[in-house]
Amino acid sequence: MSDAIKHECGIALVRLKKPLQFYKDKYGTAFYGLNKMYLLMEKQHNRGQDGAGLASVKFNVEPGQRYISRVRSNKSQPIQHVFKKINERLNGVFEKNPDKLDDVSWQEQNMPYIGNLFLGHVRYGTFGKNSMESVHPFLRQSNWKHQNLIVAGNFNMTNSMQLLEELIELGQHPKEFTDTVTVMEKIGHFLEEEVADLYQQAKEKGMSKFEASPYIEEHLNIQRILQRSSKNWDGGYAMAGLMGHGDAFVLRDPNGIRPTFFYEDDEVVVVASERPVIQTVFNVKLEEIKELDRGHALIIKKNGKASVEQILEQREKKSCSFERIYFSRGSDAGIYQERKNLGKYVFPQVLESINDDISNTVFSFIPNTAETSFYGMTEAAEDVLNKQKTSKILSGQRALSAEKVTEILSERPRFEKIAIKDAKLRTFIADDNSRDDLVAHVYDVTYGVVKSTDNLVVIDDSIVRGTTLKKSIIKILDRLQPKKIVIVSSAPQIRYPDCYGIDMARIGDFIAFKAALELLKDTNQYHIVDEVYQKCKNQVNDSDAEIVNYVKEIYAPFKDQEISDKIAEMLKTDEIVADVEVIYQTVDNLHKACPENLGDWYFTGDYPTDGGHRVVNNAFINFYEGNNKRAY
Repeated sequence: MSDAIKHECGIALVRLKKPLQFYKDKYGTAFYGLNKMYLLMEKQHNRGQDGAGLASVKFNVEPGQRYISRVRSNKSQPIQHVFKKINERLNGVFEKNPDKLDDVSWQEQNMPYIGNLFLGHVRYGTFGKNSMESVHPFLRQSNWKHQNLIVAGNFNMTNSMQLLEELIELGQHPKEFTDTVTVMEKIGHFLEEEVADLYQQAKEKGMSKFEASPYIEEHLNIQRILQRSSKNWDGGYAMAGLMGHGDAFVLRDPNGIRPTFFYEDDEVVVVASERPVIQTVFNVKLEEIKELDRGHALIIKKNGKASVEQILEQREKKSCSFERIYFSRGSDAGIYQERKNLGKYVFPQVLESINDDISNTVFSFIPNTAETSFYGMTEAAEDVLNKQKTSKILSGQRALSAEKVTEILSERPRFEKIAIKDAKLRTFIADDNSRDDLVAHVYDVTYGVVKSTDNLVVIDDSIVRGTTLKKSIIKILDRLQPKKIVIVSSAPQIRYPDCYGIDMARIGDFIAFKAALELLKDTNQYHIVDEVYQKCKNQVNDSDAEIVNYVKEIYAPFKDQEISDKIAEMLKTDEIVADVEVIYQTVDNLHKACPENLGDWYFTGDYPTDGGHRVVNNAFINFYEGNNKRAY
């Protein structure tokens, strides 16, 4: 993606179902769980590089011994830093106790991170600053094992302020205002209530306080705790939690916005945000991995029993389509084919743009994640060219010589690697002109393959702000002196802010929005902006369910192609010689390519939750009033 946008987060959970000695005997190490966690997190580093954290819980330790370990980092390579700290701790213990290298029982009692239950997290910051306090997993401590709560998630709540107010009404005083802390405290409150009820039951049965603990652990109803906690949550989430005594859960939102996959056998239960990660790390078949259903939780009790329980009433499935377009790893079998289809389905628009002239067109892509959609586009180009070659041969009938037939058959579409992304350049000069000049060199080009009579078609995953296209990519493509540059987005126009985990909170950043505003000016309809603002202001005190997305009226007077043409006009600066055209995927073709992930609110403005309408309303008000703050 030329305009990098930060993605939400990734989670990884491993529950070892056998004693640690089993993994030592079978796999040669009691660190089996840690090793798997490292791989699960590293193979999801695409989902977050602002911070990483890991927590572990031990089951079989004596009172007074530490049974929860946690390590977090917000360094430049946080996953490596987390496991470097873990390794240093473990190696330090072994240096002092070299005779304990094979003593698993001693290791379990005396070494940190050698646990039975693990929760890992990689993060991009979409809410709050990138301080250590914002890095997951979060820990809510207690002297009662079953009231210790560890939480990490891939999520964003649209109604964090409402949830904070609910905590205050419950008598709490949250230490900070972030949605993670708010969610954790909400779960923690109902966990405490559940524990108190069970303690009273145990007391009535004549149990001592010491005897009550195992009774509470056995009967703790995680399903009920989650139902009560999440009752008023509005957002997209995959929420994972561990209790200090050994229970664990992963909860997915009712629309299935954020992805969650799990696998279970007789040795482990594992959860991750992406399916191929589990396939690779545990060497299991695709069909053995299950997707956690929306509104349900995977609950793993301390005794090892795992079950999927319904927590919330399911709503229409609106899984995030950006997962398929860009964010998730392309090694997933389904995602790989869907990305190819995105390139294939947009090709008819490309063909029209180049007047069917495949012979005088060079096709390429913007590295690195647009490569798969490029493959789909190349297959579509080959199909069209084959039809053209067949038509030439048939129309020539017997008049064609063998050499001419060979010449026709040998023609191939011209696929080239044109744009090359260099290492990230550091802008060490403060003034804007110097910085812009350096940004223009983030990409380089391959010279000598484009002629002045050629069209140059370059596909990207999506065009968000258009900044890199304008300041860098189109400028360097123009150096090749093509007659026309066609920028293709495999995603539709991004028109509205996201509020479920992707860092797209300010509507004024989007080039499609800016283009619509320019068109309103061009057509003497800018009064619509003032009217939409007034309608949005009039809704400020309405409930989320009553809010209407009036921002759609900004785009309503124009066809999609009119906005695309205006975007091309805005991207072409005075020094660009070639004609510039911008082509976007249609929403219909997006749904055709990704039929199971129909979440499209950033393209259509059709938010799956009521809180989304609040966010777009606030985003437009912020834009109109010149307020650069986030909309949620």
